[in-house]
Amino acid sequence: MTTLPRSLTVTAATLALLAGSTTATRATTALAAPAPSATQSSASAGGSPTSGYRWTMKPTGSDARFRGLAPVSKRVAWVSGTAGTVLRTLDGGTTWKDVSPQGLGTEKLQFRDIEAFDARRAVILSIGEGGDSRILRTSNGGASWTESFRNEEATAFYDCMAFTTPQRGVAMSDPVDGKFRLIRTTDGGRTWSRINPKGMPDAKEGEAGFAASGTCLSAGAGRRMYLVSGGTNPARVFSSRDAGRTWTVADSPLAGSPSAGIFSIAYRGPSRGIIVGGDYLAPTAATENAAFTTDGGKTWRKSKVNPSGYRSGSDWVPRTRATALAVGPTGSDVTTDGGRTWKSFDTGSFDAVECTRDGACWASGELGRVATLKR
Repeated sequence: MTTLPRSLTVTAATLALLAGSTTATRATTALAAPAPSATQSSASAGGSPTSGYRWTMKPTGSDARFRGLAPVSKRVAWVSGTAGTVLRTLDGGTTWKDVSPQGLGTEKLQFRDIEAFDARRAVILSIGEGGDSRILRTSNGGASWTESFRNEEATAFYDCMAFTTPQRGVAMSDPVDGKFRLIRTTDGGRTWSRINPKGMPDAKEGEAGFAASGTCLSAGAGRRMYLVSGGTNPARVFSSRDAGRTWTVADSPLAGSPSAGIFSIAYRGPSRGIIVGGDYLAPTAATENAAFTTDGGKTWRKSKVNPSGYRSGSDWVPRTRATALAVGPTGSDVTTDGGRTWKSFDTGSFDAVECTRDGACWASGELGRVATLKR
């Protein structure tokens, strides 16, 4: 996807394809500010590194918008995005291979989420109403893909996936019949079945997820899973301790509206979590866009110093005590105190951020932008 001028008027249908999902209009992710060339470094793009943190660009040669990000290690990473595009690197981003599905009618789909388990196995999720919401998997590094799920409900719109193990995962849709719709796999994405909705609390009028970075649904310690919403005020956090069978829900201090709420959630262990978001129609507004918990989500507290704008992705930095990252179309922020205060360190545009167990942090976004963190 190329960046649209701010002055361009778009219809609700067009906005839905650009943004993801929301309430009645399905318009839920940012029309991002113009970004620099994918070959530029974050510093040359206007970023001002803080506390030693900076992004190093990894040119992909693509102009797709990569909201789907799945790094496996310092060397192996997958990205997915617009125009049915999937890329993979095996050398830390020095070179990328186009492993997009072929011959499956996916060329116009938006793969907003990808989950990868190694260099060969990955699962991708496309967003959209009805049959545009699909899940595909590969076990040979993207040489071939198999469609394993296609939505047949006109009112469903799938946003995100999360896996607690390489075999067990859940995908979520905006509410159907008054509750968030969930499907699960126990065989690595080969087959999917609907989770009984009795364990899910009722959704509020207008409540929905945001298909912005693949992190509106997130896996935590053990069998824990977390789902975040917007579209209604306040935005809410849903928590499950049994891999999505039953859920509890808590209000957050973030305001919600058709264009605002929580876009991303990340946990470190069972107790410490962060949420980020804001209003994608006000991308530079640094208010009501982050909160944190230290009690497993029973209570959420506003950040004392917020990220410097709307943020769509977040994750914890490995091998640190309380450091996490948040990214969005207007820049990147870091917290070193578990989400209490945030500080900007870059002004380049990214949609998603994810870190790996071996200490690497990757980010991806529009115009084929992919980067790794230096600190």
